[in-house]
Amino acid sequence: MRGLYSIPLRGLKEGSHLYDFKIDSNFFAAFEKSEIHEAVLEAAVTLVRRSSHMEVKIVISGTVSLTCDRCLDLYTQEIITDDSILVKFGDQWEEVDDEVIIIPHGENEFILDQLFYEFAHLGLALRKTHPDDENGKSTCNPEMLEKLSRHLVREPGKNNEPYREEFKKLKNINN
Repeated sequence: MRGLYSIPLRGLKEGSHLYDFKIDSNFFAAFEKSEIHEAVLEAAVTLVRRSSHMEVKIVISGTVSLTCDRCLDLYTQEIITDDSILVKFGDQWEEVDDEVIIIPHGENEFILDQLFYEFAHLGLALRKTHPDDENGKSTCNPEMLEKLSRHLVREPGKNNEPYREEFKKLKNINN
C-alpha cells in the first residue's frame, strides 16, 4: 500500500526523478516525541535511480511551531534543511550509518516518513527560544521572564557563571 510520504519503486526507470511533498502538523502529531507542534513545510526530493543504488537528496523548507526553552510559550521558526542519503539494495532493511540505507531487492516503495521527521528535527536550533526584536530585546512571554528572574539565585561577589572562566582559559590557550 502506497503511503502518503513514499515513492513507488516498481517500474521506476534509471535516471533523475523529482517529487514534492507537503508536510503539516498532522504528520508530526503521529510521532510521540516530536518537538514540532505545528508545521507548514515542503519537501523537495530528488531521487537518482541507478542499477545498484539510489541517490536521494531531500530539501525541507518552511515554518514550524516550537516550545520556547526559556518561557515555554509557542513560537514560529523558519527552517531549511538539505540532506542526502545513499540507498543500496540488499537482502533486508538496514540502516548502515547516517548516510547509507539498505532496502530489500524487490521493495515496492521507498517510505520517507522517518527521514522527513529526522531531517526536519536536525534543522532545528539546539536552543529553541523566541527571536529577539529589532532592539535586541527578547520577545519571550514577559510574565514568565519576570517569574524566572525572581527565582534566579545569584550570590553577590561570587562568579555565578563559572563556565565563562573556562571559555576564557580555552580561548587563551588557542591564541
